[in-house]
Amino acid sequence: MLSVARARLSGALEPDRDMAPTPIRTCVLGVGLAGLTFHVPFVLALPDLFSLVAVLERNPATPGGKLHERFGVAVRIHRTLHSVLDDPDIDLVVVGTPNGTHYEFAKSALLAGKHVLVDKPVTATAEQARELAEIARSKHLVLYPFQNRRWDSDFLALRRLLSLPPDAPQSLGDLVEFESHYDRYRTALKGNWKDEPTPANGLTYDLASHLIDQVLALFGRPKSIAAFLENVRNIGDPDLDDSFNIILKYPAGTVSPHPFTVTVRATPLSATAVQTRYIVRGVKGTFIKTGLDTQEDLLKVVPEPNGIYASGFGSEPEDIWGYVENVQPDGSFKKSTWPSTEPGAYVNLFRNLGAVIRDGAEQEVKWEEAASVIELIELAHQSSRERRTLEVPLA
Repeated sequence: MLSVARARLSGALEPDRDMAPTPIRTCVLGVGLAGLTFHVPFVLALPDLFSLVAVLERNPATPGGKLHERFGVAVRIHRTLHSVLDDPDIDLVVVGTPNGTHYEFAKSALLAGKHVLVDKPVTATAEQARELAEIARSKHLVLYPFQNRRWDSDFLALRRLLSLPPDAPQSLGDLVEFESHYDRYRTALKGNWKDEPTPANGLTYDLASHLIDQVLALFGRPKSIAAFLENVRNIGDPDLDDSFNIILKYPAGTVSPHPFTVTVRATPLSATAVQTRYIVRGVKGTFIKTGLDTQEDLLKVVPEPNGIYASGFGSEPEDIWGYVENVQPDGSFKKSTWPSTEPGAYVNLFRNLGAVIRDGAEQEVKWEEAASVIELIELAHQSSRERRTLEVPLA
């Protein structure tokens, strides 16, 4: 099992009975958006679980590098992956580098005997993901996918809504359709590695990896997939997709007594100030949600890592809470707010990661689930390329 901790075999992290457990010695690969926004703050904010001992930064402009500039923290700076792998003081490697490096870096870290957290998309192919899983199993290491948006406030609210009993006043009843959007208005290229036609690049790998993961967590594997991936802005490399529309079909009797259709989509040309996030239709009502979880924007500007514990962090403003319209006995409709009462909490992924490494706890996001996400992304590319609907193989 992937969650069997290497430390338990080697004794590297085995605490003295009378002492507090030793923090997991961590190195973050990459100090760009992923490293400094989504990983470093949580590693630093959980000192009982993790100790940030190093980062990988190939060309630091200052002695302390970007980490010191951002958070005033000084740690060892490795300039090469080889140097990281040779460092005996590292137990956990966090892969937050460009997408095309995830497989190579994760594989190298596992072979060097390190536990690994891999940012999404975990690999370019499902075959690569399965290979990493086998290496981790053979070495009794933890291999954890960074599917952090399972802890978005709006997704937590959605799960709570879908768990209502059928006779609850706001229940949607048997589901018919589910739409998940990640639309934006961006008319220019980013001007970085994401604009390059390299493995695991393009908007489908970048954002559908979040949306498909949420769908699989809610409904399981679909029966078939049809996808339309395009460079809708006609800029940059014509073969690099900047939009996607992916349709997943579930036969009647699986998710619902009715045939059930899931659409996950994203476009960079949604010219509106308020973007749609979810539309969920059932036979008794419809749920509509706009706006995005606030954690990413807050993490970009949080002055110090403990800011994740500040009052209101991860909470949604009420003006983007969702609402439900339910059919009434007389055929009319009643509209009511469905609040996002539970704050978003990416920190819980890191808490679970720490528990998996230390105690052999169950992974809340399993590696095989991330591999299934990549499998569906590959099928989406094939479907779009061949202009046909494809059957999804059984797991």
